[in-house]
Amino acid sequence: MLPLAFSPSFTALLNETQLTRDILGAGANQLRRANYAEKGTYFLAFTGLTTGLDRLGKLCLMLDHLLQHGHWPDLPQLKQDVGHRLLLIHERIEAVVLRRGLRPQYRPRVDDPMHLTVLRCLHDFAEGDRYASFQVETDPSATDPLADWIRLVDVPLFQKRVSVRKQVSIRHSTDLVARLMGADAVVLHGVETAEAGPQLMDADYGMAANAVAPHRQLSVLQIVRYWVEVLGELQRQALQARRDLPDLAEVFSAFVCADHHLKARKAW
Repeated sequence: MLPLAFSPSFTALLNETQLTRDILGAGANQLRRANYAEKGTYFLAFTGLTTGLDRLGKLCLMLDHLLQHGHWPDLPQLKQDVGHRLLLIHERIEAVVLRRGLRPQYRPRVDDPMHLTVLRCLHDFAEGDRYASFQVETDPSATDPLADWIRLVDVPLFQKRVSVRKQVSIRHSTDLVARLMGADAVVLHGVETAEAGPQLMDADYGMAANAVAPHRQLSVLQIVRYWVEVLGELQRQALQARRDLPDLAEVFSAFVCADHHLKARKAW
């Protein structure tokens, strides 16, 4: 028999937690690098973040079930109940926070409109919009998650979080490039970028993406940090009844830091 500290349950939980951490880190890395001219980088970012948040949220719900019933939930049933619906997972985590009176250190709630918009975009991507490029061919009403993200996340963040001085500098740079290239020069971007362009900046897409990147990274990682703090609170309660639990919150400790660290860090 394995020692208690290395029971099959302990090892499985530790492996799942480490994998989830790595997936979230990879998603955050890609989101930091994402540029409107490279749609694939956004796709990689969304894939990592939706998968990581899905697994992190389920870990929270599993611990809550353990505390309520004294045993782990049936995983297939849990997957059927919540699927990959990140907004539903978030609602259930919020309900756990209220029911148990949990007090996350950095934010008591994640209910800022931008956080909910980020979750909505990632939720839609996880629910099937990852195939939007194919859907548009057969369903004109299908939405593109990248177009929604740029319109609902990047544009407002550029307007509200990037300093006026920086915005002016980006526009000035674009005007200079346009004069050097001549009036007949044309730069092609995706449809979603072209639609957002006039609102976003009348500016260079690459420079604007670099200016927005820290702010969109912060918005996503604030959600991750909140869920990690909930996981830590639930784990501390669970350890009073069971000893065969790894330190789940410690695995995610890099995400539990002040906003300026979440915003500034470029590699996870």
